[in-house]
Amino acid sequence: MTVRDIRLFGDPVLKSRCEEIRNFDKQTASLVADLLDTTKIPGRAGVAAPQIGVALRAFSYHVNGVVGYVLNPVLVETSGSKHLVEEGCLSVPGLWHKTPRFEHAKVSGFDVDGNQIEVSGSGLLAQALQHECDHLDGYLYLDRLEPDERKLAMKALRETDWFMKN
Repeated sequence: MTVRDIRLFGDPVLKSRCEEIRNFDKQTASLVADLLDTTKIPGRAGVAAPQIGVALRAFSYHVNGVVGYVLNPVLVETSGSKHLVEEGCLSVPGLWHKTPRFEHAKVSGFDVDGNQIEVSGSGLLAQALQHECDHLDGYLYLDRLEPDERKLAMKALRETDWFMKN
């Protein structure tokens, strides 16, 4: 379908809780195709619907060669210790900060036909699942940072050449 532009920090859609998908129809399938196309660009681990301007509960992921999506995802399990991992976000380009994430995560949701699916993983996939679910609830990874790290992140954000332009 289409590679969509990524919305940047400051766009209200990124701070809003997304609505559930109620109809598993051609429009939903088109959204999924756009999410998958937008995620397949090298260096992208995932894209949530609000990042392309759509306030619906959907995301795609591309981790270790595995590409997929989940509609109406619910983070049903996290396990292992919570540790700090370097994390960035397409909506906050150029910035990477140590973000607390669980080692393992499991998401339950639906495919485009309305069938229930589960996706689980460790490492980068677990991080991506947590990160993308956060987007659907109006959180950016910056919201998860420890206070001192958040201060550094917000200072770095103000110094980017794109921040005041959006």
